[in-house]
Amino acid sequence: MSDERTARATLTAVAEPGDAFLNRIIDHCGPEETLETIRTTRLPHGVSATPKEMRRLDNWRIRLIAAEPDQDMAVCARFRGRLICPGDPEWPTTLDDLGTARPYALWLRGPGDLRYGCLRSVAIVGSRAASPYGLRTAADLASDLADDGWTVISGGALGIDAAAHRGSLAADGPTVSVLANGVDVPYPASNEGLFAEMARRSLLVSESPPGTHPHRLRFLVRNRVIAALSRGAVIVEAEARSGALNTAGWAVKLGRVVMAVPGPITSRTSVGCHRLLREEGITLVTRPEEVIEAVGRIGADLAPPPNTPVLPRDRLESVTRSVLEAFPARGATGPAQLAVKAGVDLNTVNAKLGLLAAAGFIERASSGWRLTKSGKSPAGPNTDPQPLK
Repeated sequence: MSDERTARATLTAVAEPGDAFLNRIIDHCGPEETLETIRTTRLPHGVSATPKEMRRLDNWRIRLIAAEPDQDMAVCARFRGRLICPGDPEWPTTLDDLGTARPYALWLRGPGDLRYGCLRSVAIVGSRAASPYGLRTAADLASDLADDGWTVISGGALGIDAAAHRGSLAADGPTVSVLANGVDVPYPASNEGLFAEMARRSLLVSESPPGTHPHRLRFLVRNRVIAALSRGAVIVEAEARSGALNTAGWAVKLGRVVMAVPGPITSRTSVGCHRLLREEGITLVTRPEEVIEAVGRIGADLAPPPNTPVLPRDRLESVTRSVLEAFPARGATGPAQLAVKAGVDLNTVNAKLGLLAAAGFIERASSGWRLTKSGKSPAGPNTDPQPLK
């Protein structure tokens, strides 16, 4: 490795991801000089720090003693992983939108190309304690988006995240998991099989070296990377306090499109999504076509109107339909009364009655004609008649 790559690998081990103070130093003097700053705890000329930042610098110096970047790279090579840095061909330039919160470097595992995959990408995130409705929605959205060539990005957590990854894999599509731990650490353990499949077919991403175990803060910090890598984020189920809402917040800051799927008003996991829709003006989506319209090319990826079912009543010619609509909901009626209500002559009514009876909408009664049971239904008879004249 070059000295700069070694320095960046080291920085991922000594500092928490996305530290603004550390990024200011890197921007000022580069990663190698930044390591020297940490060793000596002497700031370069032109960089100032608060007392709290100086205490962090001292903590990094202690961690630096235990850092072993060569060993981290050797472990990474054993599972065919790699380290990418700013300026590399695979480095997504969208990460630069994070400014002083951008990663120092990224550890990758899997055959997918991160930069290429993020050109057409959507984040799907949500509650860990997801409902069957949420799991099905996330999986279906991810599968349909993958079919249309979109990369699905999420965080590898239980619930919505895992459902989104699985939905994309089921459609043989690309999916990226941004982890709060090393790419060789299966967390949560119940998703170990999913991570193994993603390492074989897609991509695992982390800001931390191999072997790093997660802690609570890193789950929130990694959300900014999920938001930055994607062109838009879809929130599928989120409680009032949810990490998914943190991802939505980052997406808004970065100018990404934020979307939410509505849910049952009686469910706790709908509260966060509904709050976004009501208070933040977030885009409501219910179909993959609507997601693509929101993040795709302006004027080129418009969502078609939803298909409405064609019912037997829809196939009726207008005069025939007006005769049918003249029937009372209960009881029977005669041709003369129907003619008055429908506004047509008696001969026309008699002709239409035969057609409606043949189609199953009406039947004879002792005192005239009446609607059949299926004729009273909005769907109409369980037949597929030709258009009635």
